[in-house]
Amino acid sequence: MKYVQQVYELDCRYFRCINQYFDHKRLNAFLRYATHLGGAGLMISIVLALLVFTKGAMQFTALASAASLTVSHIPVAVVKKVYPRKRPYLVVQNSQVTDNPLVDCSFPSGHTTAIFSVIIPFMLWNPLTAFLLLPVGIIVAISRVYLGLHYPTDILVGSLLGSFAGISSFLIIKHNFLFLFL
Repeated sequence: MKYVQQVYELDCRYFRCINQYFDHKRLNAFLRYATHLGGAGLMISIVLALLVFTKGAMQFTALASAASLTVSHIPVAVVKKVYPRKRPYLVVQNSQVTDNPLVDCSFPSGHTTAIFSVIIPFMLWNPLTAFLLLPVGIIVAISRVYLGLHYPTDILVGSLLGSFAGISSFLIIKHNFLFLFL
């Protein structure tokens, strides 16, 4: 129990380190926009557009991303029910939060899970895309803490869940269905 308390205190400390910059006008505007890149609606729209309007390896990768996005949100939904952690702006004193903040549970971060579940298959397909996609994923993750909606461990677990789903989906689809896209 002492270890859990130490991790929580460290989590709160890192949360405050990131959330303290909330009043920076330009950073605030940028991260309020960037956070939506991990939203389910946008992720689903991008993946569906790639599935419909591309062919070959790109379409195969979009299929892996779609599978990853779908599968990754099962553990997110389960963990949020089993471990209903309150969002940090509700618990951490002097935290700052966006207008109309989310009120459901914070652990793990669904936005972070979504962005990583979609970008990982593309980074596996073409490692050069990591130079663009990995910073996008990291920015989305950090924006969730910056905006007062998640603890750092929420985004860490979300990035791990999304990455695991992305790697697994890519490898399973590549091993079993690649011949359909050649």
